[in-house]
Amino acid sequence: MTTLFTGFRLGGLQLPNRVVMAPMSRVRAAEGGLATPSMARYYAQRATAGLIVSEGVQPSLIGQSNPGTPGLHTDEQVASWRQVTEAVHTNGGRIFAQIMHGGRVSHPDTNGLRPVGPSAVPATGEVFTPTGPQPAPVPRALDTAEVPEHAASYAEAARRAVDAGFDGVELHGANGYLISQFLSSNANLRTDRYGGSVAGRIRFAVEAAAATVDAVGAERTGIRLSPGGGFWGVEESDVPELYTALLTELSGLGLAYVHLEATAPEETLLALRRTWPGALVMNPVLPMGAKQTGRSEADHWLGLGADLISFGRAFIANPDLVERLRTDLPIAPADEATYFQGGDDGYLTYPAYQYTA
Repeated sequence: MTTLFTGFRLGGLQLPNRVVMAPMSRVRAAEGGLATPSMARYYAQRATAGLIVSEGVQPSLIGQSNPGTPGLHTDEQVASWRQVTEAVHTNGGRIFAQIMHGGRVSHPDTNGLRPVGPSAVPATGEVFTPTGPQPAPVPRALDTAEVPEHAASYAEAARRAVDAGFDGVELHGANGYLISQFLSSNANLRTDRYGGSVAGRIRFAVEAAAATVDAVGAERTGIRLSPGGGFWGVEESDVPELYTALLTELSGLGLAYVHLEATAPEETLLALRRTWPGALVMNPVLPMGAKQTGRSEADHWLGLGADLISFGRAFIANPDLVERLRTDLPIAPADEATYFQGGDDGYLTYPAYQYTA
């Protein structure tokens, strides 16, 4: 019988359990997008996860969405990440880097550059900047000739990730960021080969994934998707058709996994599970919604055909989450005020479960 604690072969990795630490922005990077010793300790504390997926890492300066996030586009950034990957591996863990290009979800005050996107349509809401939230600016629409270089930026960051010691990469194709913007029917108003039809709107995602596979290998490449998610004002008018077409194209690349968020009805997600022939990581609850993933949600989706289950917020306050799930120990709550405040408080200060006599 398959449980959360059954081992699983993922690409070239043997995972000791099926618990995945989901990517979560914690904005603790140093100036220049450098990883820090505190980040190394944070991830190493959680190395009992079958697989860790890092916070979103920008593949280029223009791809930076939020202040305080790390990058993988300079030699200095690569060198800074080695302390993280070495700490995780020393503690017996495995870690993928999530490659995240923010696209239109950015601001000139964050990186000094005007955001780009598939079309000159701003995101809905306010974006984070060094001086606080500001209205999302109108992005510059990418010229057709520019689009391939942004797709290739995922592959270039993946090469750097492997050089930094990561076991693989996950392309962030979810939550309203650049890949998601190209998939959208309202953020992408293009009439060239990257827009219009379903085939056009999935092209950027497929090209980014194919370039990454060429760069580091299919067994080191995953992708995260949020069908119908609606983040940052993104709309998708044809979710089943769109994602069936996308997964069909991606299946030919032999990716290590697809990571789905529970942003669509269960029947839609089950149809996508049937379409996707490879390993499926399932995030069973809406990201940042009212409910957190627990053992019951995990077992439900394992029973429906998911291979691995990702846990997000539960890992913040529970570095020993795998053991707590295994032995049915209480899951400690996290202090939301410390999510993005910087510093070690609410980052490195959560203990493992304290047993009493």
